[in-house]
Amino acid sequence: MALFPSNFSATFLNHTPSRPSISASFSKTPLLPWRNGRSNSLNLRFLPPPFHLLHPLQISPISCRFSSPPSSPSPVDLGPKLDKLPAALEISETQEPNSRVRLSVGVPPAVCEDCRSRTIAEFMKQAKVEGRALKDSVRITSKFADLEDTFSSQGSLRYDIVVDIAPEVRWVPENGYRNLKVVVEIDNEINAQKASEQELKRRHKSLSILRIVTDRGLQIGDVAVIDISATTIGEDQSVGQKIPSAESKGYNFDTEDGDKVLPGFVDSLIGIQRGETKSFPLVFPESWKQEDLRGVHAQFTVECKELFYRELPPLDDSLADKLLPGSTTLEQVKEALLQRCLEVEQTAKDQATDNAILDQLCKMVEVDIPQSIFEEEGRQLYGAKLLQIQANMKLNEQQLAILSSPKAVKEYLDNQEDNIKHVIKQNLAVGDIFKRENLQVATDELMKEVENSIAEFKRSKQEYDEERVQEQVQDILEGAKVLEWLREHAEIEYITH
Repeated sequence: MALFPSNFSATFLNHTPSRPSISASFSKTPLLPWRNGRSNSLNLRFLPPPFHLLHPLQISPISCRFSSPPSSPSPVDLGPKLDKLPAALEISETQEPNSRVRLSVGVPPAVCEDCRSRTIAEFMKQAKVEGRALKDSVRITSKFADLEDTFSSQGSLRYDIVVDIAPEVRWVPENGYRNLKVVVEIDNEINAQKASEQELKRRHKSLSILRIVTDRGLQIGDVAVIDISATTIGEDQSVGQKIPSAESKGYNFDTEDGDKVLPGFVDSLIGIQRGETKSFPLVFPESWKQEDLRGVHAQFTVECKELFYRELPPLDDSLADKLLPGSTTLEQVKEALLQRCLEVEQTAKDQATDNAILDQLCKMVEVDIPQSIFEEEGRQLYGAKLLQIQANMKLNEQQLAILSSPKAVKEYLDNQEDNIKHVIKQNLAVGDIFKRENLQVATDELMKEVENSIAEFKRSKQEYDEERVQEQVQDILEGAKVLEWLREHAEIEYITH
């Protein structure tokens, strides 16, 4: 519950927790695009791509069997920057005696990396190394000087390699997901009937005419333009500090939104007239979303600038087309709104169920997450977050450079370590279940979703890799299959809070 509606102060909005929630209050988890697998098309544009695995017996890339869909090309480069090929060598010339010239040659990083990649690629064609190495995690730890000495003295080459390997998923208990028991908490505000009635009322109110109140004070149903300020109150009733997040000038307050504001606020304003100022104390409840205000005693001062009442047209069939274009009767409007709200209610319930299942799976698996997977997933999540921020705020080049700096990325990885590992464990757990239960994705379903996804990229004029799109669409559909299987086999209990 917020102190004022969303157009007043973001401080009092219901915020979405960073960790996946099992509440049906529309909070989101990074794995919920699976839900889209049941619709006509998948939205692949704003979700982070996954880490990739390599074949067990030969180092050649394949994709992880479970992952998120491909994101659009990101303007944010979160990795090390190398010059593009071809890159010119840096050569300086120094004259020496006896008709000799010394050349000092500088090789750019891009050339070194290209030579290294070509050498490793050629070596991989001729040698097979046992092990499930993760892509781009191979590191030669032997010093070059030691390699040179060994080769010079013995004519052979020996070196040490450190790699991250595909992690093993361990279930506690073994196959515990087959006997899953899940409790799903449903927000009591998610009620289709109530929501449809409120939507009808909102649409009816939008057709009203506001008239100035001149001969009375504020009543329920009125709209007031008010200035609000608030300060904390000490135990000795002394005035404390201002509460900036509770202040507003020229705020349009609808008295019928009393359930969206601080308890007692509406009752304290009843009877206030235009030009009048009222001051009254209120206490923020312990359940308040903004933690630093829980239990705080505050003194509010409200000045009524303007006062209006609504002149509503009769709510009958004559308004049907205005309430919902294409409708001819009020009953049609009510039925259509209810149907829409039922769909939202079911979506919220499904989402809460999936969140609860995923959360339970994470508690049942043990896995040692390689650092390369953690960093890759974290960088992808951070890149997706920056894309969203940039879309909302239109960051300039300086702001984007600061937010995409190695320091900013490291801070994100450190602060979000638990969340990132939570997402990875979900990916690995679901992918493991898909393999264990021999689940399948129909080829025609896969091809249809790939076509829809590519069409969406083309409409948005975004670049894409068709092979990568197909891999990741399949991963999404596999995830949807796993969740469907788990819902069928799990014992699920719904409770309202």
